[in-house]
Amino acid sequence: MPASRQHSRALTTRTARRLARKLAVAGTGAAVLALPLVGASGASAAPAAAPAATTATTAAYTNNLDGWIRQSLAIMAQHGIPGTYNGIHRNVMRESSGNPWAINNWDSNAAKGTPSKGLLQVIDPTFAAYHVPGTAYDPYNPVSNITAACNYAADRYGSIDNVFGAY
Repeated sequence: MPASRQHSRALTTRTARRLARKLAVAGTGAAVLALPLVGASGASAAPAAAPAATTATTAAYTNNLDGWIRQSLAIMAQHGIPGTYNGIHRNVMRESSGNPWAINNWDSNAAKGTPSKGLLQVIDPTFAAYHVPGTAYDPYNPVSNITAACNYAADRYGSIDNVFGAY
């Protein structure tokens, strides 16, 4: 292959990657669909399979605190709920040490029959009021707990980032 054609192909590939990153950051999901088509021509273009494209647009998150926070942040962004990774992590470590099954059976809420639960120690009425659609309706579900707690903190304090003690 001539050097000029190799250079042209490299530029096309870099351009495709940049476009994919921009589309992914914009949250369009079109990045996955655009990649196989950019630079392809005629018979060499591979047809896109609908089920694969649907699966590929869903980000994979690890099943640990890091993944739960990142997934919550993605959902929060879709719903306009402010917060940062560091703000969430700081509060999770203070409230539950990262244990999604944590429950407080000794404070005033527990004495009233509504113990604080989960990563960010949310009581059931608060969870119900601030539950975010698209998450499981389960206060022990890590993503649901984080997202509902951040929604509450945004309403009450402006952001989970502004919470530095029990809330």
